[in-house]
Amino acid sequence: MITKELKPIMFVGTGSDVGKSVVNTAFCRVFLQDGYNPAPFKAQNMSLNSYATNEDLEIGRAQAVQAEACGIECLSDMNPVLLKPTDHTNAQVVLNGKPAGNKSAAEYFNKNHRDGYFKNVTSAYNRLKKNYNPIVIEGAGSISEVNLWSTDIVNMRMALYSKASVFLVADIDKGGIFGSLYGTVLLLPEEERKAIRGIIINKFRGDIKLFSQGKEIIEKLTGIPVVGILPWFDDIFIEQEDSVFLDNPKTKISEREVNIAVVLLKHLSNFTDFNTLAQVPGINLIYTRNLTELQKADIIIIPGSKNTIADLAFLRSEGLAGVILRHYSEGKPLYGICGGFQIMGEWIHDPFHIEGEIESMPGLGIFPVQTTLEKEKKTRKCKFSLTNFEGYGEGYEIHSGITSTTAPFAVLDDGTNDGYYLNPKTWGTYIHGVFDNTSIISSILEEVKSSEKIEIDYKGYKEENYNLLADWVRNNVNMEYIYKTLEI
Repeated sequence: MITKELKPIMFVGTGSDVGKSVVNTAFCRVFLQDGYNPAPFKAQNMSLNSYATNEDLEIGRAQAVQAEACGIECLSDMNPVLLKPTDHTNAQVVLNGKPAGNKSAAEYFNKNHRDGYFKNVTSAYNRLKKNYNPIVIEGAGSISEVNLWSTDIVNMRMALYSKASVFLVADIDKGGIFGSLYGTVLLLPEEERKAIRGIIINKFRGDIKLFSQGKEIIEKLTGIPVVGILPWFDDIFIEQEDSVFLDNPKTKISEREVNIAVVLLKHLSNFTDFNTLAQVPGINLIYTRNLTELQKADIIIIPGSKNTIADLAFLRSEGLAGVILRHYSEGKPLYGICGGFQIMGEWIHDPFHIEGEIESMPGLGIFPVQTTLEKEKKTRKCKFSLTNFEGYGEGYEIHSGITSTTAPFAVLDDGTNDGYYLNPKTWGTYIHGVFDNTSIISSILEEVKSSEKIEIDYKGYKEENYNLLADWVRNNVNMEYIYKTLEI
């Protein structure tokens, strides 16, 4: 392992969804391949897609993915502030891996509160810095949101604190690349502008050679070198954040494959639970709230939810509950994960108003269980063995609900019972990542067709794609220049 110390590197953006997370992940793998000991860091993330660390704490899934690309276990210090939206104006604040209450946007952006959050952020960063080299930092959204500068804890305030070499990422596929780059740079105060060492243009389609004049114009306008033009790709698999994915989910039923429909809840969380299913030949995985498409599905899965009671009400108001119950009454496979498991029970109680003002709501009544939402959240990695058919595996728990069971789906490594097993076609569980285990996939496919045993190495598949992502960067970015900016 190389011991030469490097400056931290930071990727910021002209806007949201320009590819910062993917670029960050790519560089995590590049530094690992080059013999360094990198670690990711994002001061503040907003996502319903989270992950449990070995410390039994919670972080954004993107930083867990980046840690995996670094070849290390994820830590809560990699994402000290996680915001999990509960509606359009409120979010649960997860601070240093633990819930710290629900905040409105106005409360969260209060300057006094933000200074406190920044102390937590810098403490987490400093702990990481002692053990990893380099720190690969990701910003959030756009760095040119002038109205948010006074309360910033994730973008240029973090860049100046860490003394990172900053690279500005822009999405050329959105259009307006010249205006977005020039405007972003021009708006920055001089000290922050000087911190930006290069520009990376992402999602380029076509012949990059034809953009040579455009590159020169951008460099002249901004005074900052364009150090990379990354081509569009659709053949490299990297787990995405929900803000990216849920805009364009796969939604159509296939005539020739097994159709597994994940109900597209309004507050759907941890959609990565189903990534492995999407890689299995013969499975057409869709996300839908379309009644007609849902009716055609061979298998329905009710996924996790950040606001289970609100999503249960949504299922009823949109007619989805009726379609799900009809599917179940016809003997078709129906499974629930976390919030989906809770929805399939008799009642959900919220005496402490964790999710809102409604204290109790009847569930779909499929399982004879009741759930009570508690103030404390259970967050842990786990191993499990199935109680009613052959199978075992690994996953993680992130839930505040307590559900007693007389017919558990699985027994966890801490000896507790999990979920409810009604029959091979109907069960629910709190275990996120349960479908990353091939024995589970095989069992659900056996209920709709005779199939051979599923063999898929999801971990190996991800490793292969991290390496492909690193090649994507190496082939299109001036790495010699990047390393020069990281010299101390």
